Amino acid sequence: MKRCHVLWALFLWAISAVAQETAKPVELRAFATYGYNYTWEHYGNFDFLVRVPLNRHFELDAAAELSTANLYTLSADARPLFPLTVGELYIDTRLLYRAVVRNRMHELSASLGLGYRMDYVDVQLGVYTRSMFEFNRDWHSEDEIVTEPFGFLYSIEVFVRPQSSNWNLSFRISDTDDFQIERMWQPLFMIGGRYSPTERLSVLMQAQCKPTGMFHLNASFYGAQFRAGISYKL
Repeated sequence: MKRCHVLWALFLWAISAVAQETAKPVELRAFATYGYNYTWEHYGNFDFLVRVPLNRHFELDAAAELSTANLYTLSADARPLFPLTVGELYIDTRLLYRAVVRNRMHELSASLGLGYRMDYVDVQLGVYTRSMFEFNRDWHSEDEIVTEPFGFLYSIEVFVRPQSSNWNLSFRISDTDDFQIERMWQPLFMIGGRYSPTERLSVLMQAQCKPTGMFHLNASFYGAQFRAGISYKL
């Protein structure tokens, strides 16, 4: 137990050291989520995310999600940045792993996107691929791996106020979020809110709706979730 405490203290010290040497602070986020869909029915999630700006031209994201639906997700994102006169361009390179324990299945996704973000908008276009395989597969055989063809990734998010404001609202349509990459015809509709009582601390809320059949002219409700959390900048 003492060894765990020492390792955790070293981890926090390392993050703080990086935060002091970068133009932007390291950001830690934690969320609690309630959701419902026709597959898992009622479920809850606990989400943990960290963003580390290594310098003005590069940042790293890491995230983990624990779900009462017996799913566990890890995500890693390396993001080169190209500052412009207004806003910045970025390349989004992401790996996402999900252990679907309830169905004894692994899911591995990778995506590559080109984006632009500024005070009032964040837009991204890209491609992704996904592979699925069972827990007890024979690792010397590729017959038991199901790989989807490359899909189209997109995201459009609009903000009502500048990012420097102490509160903001956003509206987003995308086929991806922090812990999932959906097929292009399965968009996610999201409304987000942020209130920052101090420069370091923010309260975050987000509502998400996932319809099915959107691009087949037969849209119907599939699932929804609501999450609330906090953000702290070191």
